[in-house]
Amino acid sequence: MPHPDNKYSLACIALGSNLENPINQIQQAYRELAELSGTDLLKRSSLYKSAPIGKMNQPDYINAVAQINTVLTPHELLSELLKIELQHNRVRESPNAPRTLDLDILLYDGLQLYSEQLTIPHPRMTQRAFVLYPLKEIAPDCYIPGHGRISQLITACADQMIERLNIS
Repeated sequence: MPHPDNKYSLACIALGSNLENPINQIQQAYRELAELSGTDLLKRSSLYKSAPIGKMNQPDYINAVAQINTVLTPHELLSELLKIELQHNRVRESPNAPRTLDLDILLYDGLQLYSEQLTIPHPRMTQRAFVLYPLKEIAPDCYIPGHGRISQLITACADQMIERLNIS
């Protein structure tokens, strides 16, 4: 059920893909985010290419971050993101496995949420260049609750391979 007062919340969503034409997967997911009921797509980052984490014998990833305004609660938003992943034939084999599409809620207003289904801010976002660089592009003054300013956090990821692509 949406916020009772139809209050919009600002959320940031990470997008990632490394299977079945990853660039198209991300571009289509941007369109699908824009079509979510009670949701406006405000900003979308450039696409970034990054090396896989964990299981190394897989293709590089294409990553991006979207900023949205939504009346959906965090758990409703998660449910909608999982539906989009399923439309892209997402299979959850194991952590860090290759995927057609991965959508994660990074931030939701200034909320800190810890539930069995959902943790906000995303628990590993501050350790991943493929999240921080596109997030910094669209929200340069971003503050990550419990962690600090993105400009400070991004320095810890400086050794991770990431390449901004010239594709919109």
